[in-house]
Amino acid sequence: MGVSLRGVRKVFSSAAGPVVAVDGIDLDVADGEFFSMLGPSGSGKTTVLRMIAGFEQPTEGSILLDGVDVSRLAPFQRDVNTVFQDYALFPHLSVADNVGYGLRVRKVPRDERRRRVEAALETVRLAGFGRRRPAQLSGGQRQRVAVARALVNRPKVLLLDEPLGALDLRLREEMQVELKSIQREVGVTFLFVTHDQGEALTMSDRIAVFDGGRIEQVGTPAEIYDRPATAFVAGFVGTSNLLAGPVARALLGTEGPFVLRPERVRAVRPGDPVEPDDAAADGVVAEVVYAGAETRLHVDLDAGTRMVAARPNAEGGRPEVAPGDRVRLVWHRAQAFRLPDARGAAPDTAPDTAPDRLRDEDAARR
Repeated sequence: MGVSLRGVRKVFSSAAGPVVAVDGIDLDVADGEFFSMLGPSGSGKTTVLRMIAGFEQPTEGSILLDGVDVSRLAPFQRDVNTVFQDYALFPHLSVADNVGYGLRVRKVPRDERRRRVEAALETVRLAGFGRRRPAQLSGGQRQRVAVARALVNRPKVLLLDEPLGALDLRLREEMQVELKSIQREVGVTFLFVTHDQGEALTMSDRIAVFDGGRIEQVGTPAEIYDRPATAFVAGFVGTSNLLAGPVARALLGTEGPFVLRPERVRAVRPGDPVEPDDAAADGVVAEVVYAGAETRLHVDLDAGTRMVAARPNAEGGRPEVAPGDRVRLVWHRAQAFRLPDARGAAPDTAPDTAPDRLRDEDAARR
């Protein structure tokens, strides 16, 4: 196992008293995995990264790299390197000298240093850029220099602390693809911290979702998105319709709670028939939001809640409905995922409330 955390807790002192930043977490990251820690500001993810790097020490618990407890070792004694959001490049040094700085500190011979710097720059698609200064590079190129500088030391684990946060949207999307490609090529474990759900879903082999210093769920991007373990995960990762209580009972036959993604809800005309495996709810359009690739309809349902339906935009098309129009929202019952209860148990999907089918199911159980 590449990185393991056991019972890790971090408490900071403040004028108002102790602040628990990380509240007793266990985590395993495999060798060669692209693993993301995702959560809002203050959720504890960056503190965990800093403890793995050695910049902070845990108040309780242990941090293991390849099975060795490194909890009390200094940063330079750990086989990890960190890439920061602000790049931390030396402006007066060339790109090659920036990348080779750590090797020079370690007194690596000049010829070997040159070879390793060239190989690192080639890995991050910057071959031939060694003589330039950081000011002569774009933001995305500077970020790749920072990655090359971290990789040239051949660390076991590369820690990335929101490294794309300073880039504009286009560069950020390009760098997501580049970083994943680089990680796959070099085979190093990447431990990536972000508050951007899109980054985590796009790049990661697995994701840990943090909230309040604890891990809410660990899983693949598909598991996190399609089968959230808690209401927090459902709301933080993507847009969700949360159906619970009397509304869920009226629409799905039980109080749930259920999560239903907007792209799995379609809008039809009021009174349109539905298939036996579908659920439906009528309501009034409150807002029509154009978002480029899709249009989102915010609908106030007669059942007493608001739901969002998303549909792809046809080329050159415009919304067919407007605020104030009545619509019927329809979705397959199987696409409403029931959140686990406090014991972690839950049916995978919403029950079918058709009376005949319920009687058949009751008979089968008896």
